[in-house]
Amino acid sequence: MRTAFVGDLHLSADRPDITHAFIDFLATGLENVEALYIIGDLFEVWMGDDIAEPFTVKIAQAIASAAQHIPIYFTQGNRDFLVGKDFCQQASMTLLPDIYITTLYGKKTVILHGDSLCTLDIGYQRFRRFRSIGFVRWIYANLPQQTRLNIASKIRRKSQQGNKNKTYEIMDVEPNAVLSLLAKTNCQSMIHGHTHRPAIHDIPLGMHRVVVGDWYTQGSVLFVDTNGYELQKLPFKNSVG
Repeated sequence: MRTAFVGDLHLSADRPDITHAFIDFLATGLENVEALYIIGDLFEVWMGDDIAEPFTVKIAQAIASAAQHIPIYFTQGNRDFLVGKDFCQQASMTLLPDIYITTLYGKKTVILHGDSLCTLDIGYQRFRRFRSIGFVRWIYANLPQQTRLNIASKIRRKSQQGNKNKTYEIMDVEPNAVLSLLAKTNCQSMIHGHTHRPAIHDIPLGMHRVVVGDWYTQGSVLFVDTNGYELQKLPFKNSVG
């Protein structure tokens, strides 16, 4: 048996190819899998559990169908940090804390989206701390739906524009932040997404940092079992349209 990880799908109504690939993965790609972790940015943007689009309902139904056979866990990402208990209940997923510690096949492992590790991106970390304040989240959740949609669109445009001017190092995880979290959690392994740079990194003292890939041009899944880690690519069957 093995455990599967996916992240950074950035599902949206204007990318049906990604939606189709993910639904197909849920239906046919979980053979010999005992648990699935979705570690953030399942959606390109999420304005609140009360704003349902046809494609998000379709996604919830597909996840719930898969969850009849295996447990499915969800970690909020920087794009969908407002995914809450209502949607997770609809999708039959278990909502995890931002930093989750478990044991996978004998290795104590910390699981997270990964944006908190990009500590050189000072502007983003400032925003992340602000939007994590409970009162701020409450205010946002109680704004009119259209207002939230407008705010989300503005944040998305600002993020895309800002990223064009950021260096590779700023947008990647900071090594000391990785080592600090491993030491703080006393874990041997770390699994995260966010950077869109899939890789299996060896760290001194027999530790590992594994990064899941994004789903922009193909699917990506990480499988973990007693033999270690395996990153697999999943070619899209449907073209963009």
